[in-house]
Formats: sequence, structure tokens, C-alpha cells
Amino acid sequence: MNAAPKMKGFERHLTLWVALCMVGGIVLGRLAPGFARVLDSMTLDVNGAPVVSIPIAICLFFMMFPIMVKIDFREVMAAGKSTRPVLLTLLLNWGIKPFTMFAIASFFLGSVFLPFLGADATDLVKLPFGVDLPEGAEYGAGQVVIHDGVKQLQIPLWRSYLAGCILLGIAPCTAMVLVWGALARGSSGHTLVMVAINSLTMLVLYGLLGGWLLGVGRLPVPWEALLLSMSIYVALPLIAGYFTRQWILARRGEQWFREKFLRHLTPVTIGALLLTLVLLFSFKGDVIVQNPLTILWIAIPLTIQTLVIFALGYFLARLFKLDYADAAPTAMIGASNHFEVAIATAAMLFGLWSGAALATVVGVLIEVPLMLALVRFCLRTQPWFGRTAPPPTVAPNAST
Repeated sequence: MNAAPKMKGFERHLTLWVALCMVGGIVLGRLAPGFARVLDSMTLDVNGAPVVSIPIAICLFFMMFPIMVKIDFREVMAAGKSTRPVLLTLLLNWGIKPFTMFAIASFFLGSVFLPFLGADATDLVKLPFGVDLPEGAEYGAGQVVIHDGVKQLQIPLWRSYLAGCILLGIAPCTAMVLVWGALARGSSGHTLVMVAINSLTMLVLYGLLGGWLLGVGRLPVPWEALLLSMSIYVALPLIAGYFTRQWILARRGEQWFREKFLRHLTPVTIGALLLTLVLLFSFKGDVIVQNPLTILWIAIPLTIQTLVIFALGYFLARLFKLDYADAAPTAMIGASNHFEVAIATAAMLFGLWSGAALATVVGVLIEVPLMLALVRFCLRTQPWFGRTAPPPTVAPNAST
């Protein structure tokens, strides 16, 4: 048996690389303000409306493919043997987390921090796919305006940030959680099973919950685009990963697949993520420079949400008498977010320049230091579950 995976130097300092990409994006936006807009104009259009950003779609495919190719569907089929941790994880991720995120983000962004964000501040986002309203028409909490010759929806800025938080809240983590679970000495089998189940569940619930919560927040609800985003950003890499895995295992075997293929593929995910962040921040540079506290106002509700869900998951795991090896990854999976999908979906639905996209990027910035702190908390509280966890078991390498 191999030793449990450890975060490599590059992965351990992911927050630093994210911060550097943010700075690089801001500098790029100042030096070449038209560059990101040119990239954002590279879209797949339906009936003349931009639906899919080609650069973002390419980046996200390379973020997601390494994750999906690790899924062993035999583990998914065997998940029924340990129903309590699986059911608790599903409850946290899909029955509780989306709604607490909506409530916490609405309270802080729409009330507590509204004077700092600007009660009258607005943001421009894309009109939902298929919606063709005249200039001046109202849609949800926004109004149709013409900007640079293109119809867009002008909405309150805080609601745009809320949209990004919603998209984070309905995206359970399916990659870095493999590392968090291993570092916390959790069950790699349970973690991997939940990665697979969450990936499949997202195909249905991400669009349904996202559309409903956006509607409650009086935000544009692009149902067709949500369905298309799940098809392109989740289903496509999932299918590609499955067939790639089967092809390699049949021709090269398990050992070559894990030791050669995955090792060289893993850095691709982080590279694609960081490139996406450079593009996002090249658009938001002016907003951040003029109001650097914007990042803080968004980070606070995201941090509170992470801590609340982790605490709830950890408490319920102890209440249901789960072993520590299942309790730690259950709480970790609930606390962390699938920010790759959230970033890409926000960029596609609302625009690469939108506040929604910025909010999802802040989720990346806070996740690594927060989750490392929670790993240390889990290790210190192992005795709460009656016995010390065994040494870490084998878990696939993960990078995002």
C-alpha cells in the first residue's frame, strides 16, 4: 500500500497562487483592458444569444476531467453497504447547505454590508437565454439596459454577489476533498464514493436548486443555460473521464493508470483554474482597486457558511455514532465547495465581468486556508468519537 497523499508544495500554497493570479489579472486588465472582453466574446451562440464561453468551457474541461477520470463506479455501487454516512452527506450537501448559504449571504450582503457595498450600486449581467425584452423593461430585481450596443440586465450589485454565493452553495466539492479527507485520516473509500455520488447528483439538482434559489433572490433564472452548463461542465468531462479510465485500465493496467497517468494529469487542473482566475480578475480589476474591501465583504459570509456546515456535519456525525473515519470526510465534503463549476457557471450565466463571477473566485481564495484549519481541528478532536483513527489510507491524488 502506498502512503496517503500529501499536498505538494504547489498545492499547499494554492491560496498564494490564487492571490498572485488575482493581482496578475488586475494588472492585465489595466494594461490590456480589451483582452478579456475579446476572449469573452468567443462564444457559442444560440439564436444570436451568447450561451457558452469557449475559453471558459475549455478551461473547465481541463479542471474537471482529471477529477472525473478518478471515479471508480464500482465504489459507487457498493456505497449502500454504509448508508448512514452516505445519507448524512447527501442531507448536508443538498438538503441544508444550499439554503444556509442563501440565508447567510442574503443577510450579510443584503443588510449588514449593504452600506459598504452601496445601496444604489449596480452590476451588469447577461440577460437569460431566450429572454428578449425592450430597453427599460423590468426583469426580477433588474432592468434591461443597452451597454456597448448589447442588451444587458442591470441589477443591484449585492444581488449579483448573492448569485455567486448561491452557485457556490449548490456545488459540493468533488476533488480537493480527497486531500482534506486523507490529511484528516478519514476513510478514502467513503470520500471517493461521495465524490462520485455528488458528481452524478449535480447533473439533476444543481440546475433545479440553482434556478429556484436564484428566482427567490429575484435574480435572472436561465433554466436552459443551467441545463446546458451541467451538460458541458459536468456531464461531458464525466463521460470522457469514464471512457478514458476504462480504455487505459484495459490496455495499461491499474498501476500505470495511478502512478503514471494521474500523476502527470493532476497539475493540469490547477493550471486551468489559475488561468481562469487571471481572466476573471482582468475584468474586475477596477472594482477591486476602487474598493478593495469588496473581497472582505464577500469572504465573511462564505467563511461563516463553511464553518456552520462543518460544525453541523461534525455534530450530526457524532450524534449518529459514525466512526471518526467517516465523520471527518462527511463534514469536510459539506464544508468545501466545487468552485470550478461555480466559477464557470457564473461566467456563463451572468458574464465573466459580473459580480457573481467575482464572488465564486473569492470562494477559491478562502477555501484552502479554511480547510487546512478544519483538518487540524479534526485531528485534535478524534477522541470525541471514542477511538483514534488509523493511519491515512490510500486516496487518489487531487488538486482542486
